[in-house]
Amino acid sequence: MPETPSAAVLETYCRELKLPRVLREYPTLARQARDTGMPYEDFLRQLLEAELCSRRDSTAARRIREAQFPDIKTFEQLDWDALAGVSRPKLRELATCAYLDKGEDVVLAGPIGTGKTHLAIALGVEAARRRHRVAFTRAADLVRNLIEARDDRVLGKLHQRYQRVSLLILDELGFVPFDKAGGELLFNLLSERYERRSTIITTNLAFSEWVQVFGSEKLTTALLDRLGHHATVVTTRGDSYRTRQQRGRKKEQSA
Repeated sequence: MPETPSAAVLETYCRELKLPRVLREYPTLARQARDTGMPYEDFLRQLLEAELCSRRDSTAARRIREAQFPDIKTFEQLDWDALAGVSRPKLRELATCAYLDKGEDVVLAGPIGTGKTHLAIALGVEAARRRHRVAFTRAADLVRNLIEARDDRVLGKLHQRYQRVSLLILDELGFVPFDKAGGELLFNLLSERYERRSTIITTNLAFSEWVQVFGSEKLTTALLDRLGHHATVVTTRGDSYRTRQQRGRKKEQSA
């Protein structure tokens, strides 16, 4: 910004009002406005748009960090050919995040290594880019945290924290069975979110096998009833990613 009395005052105002992008963009846009005779309204609109876009980008980046994804996976990185049987139109529809506004859930089911976690993270990243609050956790870790919170008498606070999250991604349901208490705690949390907040669940089990995880047919039936009411089910198929990699290496070695 040029060193003039007016520029110094503008810099002071921008810092006090916390408008860093306006501060950076003002000199260039002001010069363009003078050179082209840009209307005052257009000049102001472009300045405010620059500030707004900067704030949106900053919020999205913060939401992605807060989600605590194990890795950042996006739809641009998807190997569509490897996602056998998965509907591209359905995934593109989910990527719009319209289901979040309705409090609907998503279940990604299929064999181990067929891209479920990648899809879940990609959906989470899309939600975070739209400035939704997202939390990623493995099912076993969440149950352990719920049990610890119950024992420390802070379970209510943990529930409140998850109620503030627009999208909860529950990964690897079925890898580790829960005891009765753990199953009940997880069921209660998911029930609280039902029709209020969205949850994505990845699992390698068929619905008929979920009772093995929760240890209670009654809880399992009640949970599946809720999920079946407002959930999109995406099923992945085929060999695991690691199996495909191994097969590719063997072909290269034999060639």
